[in-house]
Amino acid sequence: MPKIALLPGDGIGPEVTYAAVEVLKAADEVFGLGLVFEAFPFGGNAIDAHGEPFPEATRRGCLAADAILLGAIGGPRWDEVPRHLRPETGLLALRKAHGLFANLRPARVLPGLEHLSPLKPEIARGVDVLVIRELTGGIYFGEPRGMSEAEAWNTERYSRLEVERIARVAFEAARKRAKRVCSVDKANVLEVGEFWRKTVEEVHREYPDVALEHQYVDAMAMHLVTRPSRFDVVVTGNIFGDILSDLASVLPGSLGLLPSASLGERTPLFEPVHGSAPDIAGKGIANPTAAILSAAMLLTYALNRPEVARQVEEAVAQALAQNPTPDLGGKATTQGFTQQVIAAFRKVAA
Repeated sequence: MPKIALLPGDGIGPEVTYAAVEVLKAADEVFGLGLVFEAFPFGGNAIDAHGEPFPEATRRGCLAADAILLGAIGGPRWDEVPRHLRPETGLLALRKAHGLFANLRPARVLPGLEHLSPLKPEIARGVDVLVIRELTGGIYFGEPRGMSEAEAWNTERYSRLEVERIARVAFEAARKRAKRVCSVDKANVLEVGEFWRKTVEEVHREYPDVALEHQYVDAMAMHLVTRPSRFDVVVTGNIFGDILSDLASVLPGSLGLLPSASLGERTPLFEPVHGSAPDIAGKGIANPTAAILSAAMLLTYALNRPEVARQVEEAVAQALAQNPTPDLGGKATTQGFTQQVIAAFRKVAA
């Protein structure tokens, strides 16, 4: 029986996580997946209860699971704790502990839902971009790092192995899509960018059937919102991927629509891209779409049930067309939207 470790987290995290769990349970009822769920403290709530964001019991539970479903973490109330105890530090430690070096963030404008995007319909139509972000290297982990009264410093560092393995993830993904990869760097001014580009080109020789192009990150930010449909798979480093994948959220219409999967050496992690949104926590209006779509990615990448994932995605599209949550101009509550998705799923799966 597949074990799913739940890390509901903070703010709206529990609301959207359990919305996704309801959808997974509906899929379990229809397809007999045999799912087992167990929740663990993580993030700000773990700091409050255990004095650290990633307690040992949570570490063990995640390692024993077949997949991890994370809600959202953090908030202003934990901004003043020491950096090594902040919720975000726990997230970095979770990624590192599981060797989750590849972060996949799809940004797709669903057919018939172009009106949800702030872009012109002719620009938004047909957009289907997969941003693949290297997740355990780069400036977020590079040494030396530090801060004094006079200055602060961080190090952008990548090894050949780190670039090669993320490039292969991108080329393999492209083979199953439109066979196009865009690698993003800053090779004109950064040595690490030049190294990144050369290494990606070397790996590309193994994939002659996939087209490769390069873009500087500043130009890519412009192209991503003016000509997004020209891109298929976008691969880049940790910090650029963090920024560009959030920028890509404008394409479908909201951060509340973007799921993600983090894959690597141990238990894969699935989470919505959005934050904990403490200002709306408990109001019942949080958009659970990204969490539900993250659960669909869990079905594909952790449980090898892509056909079930596609049915969940189709149900989400129907619910969005019917009555989305307030952030997208609708009136559905979190629970109401979740029930719309479940009802649509049961019809799709029938």
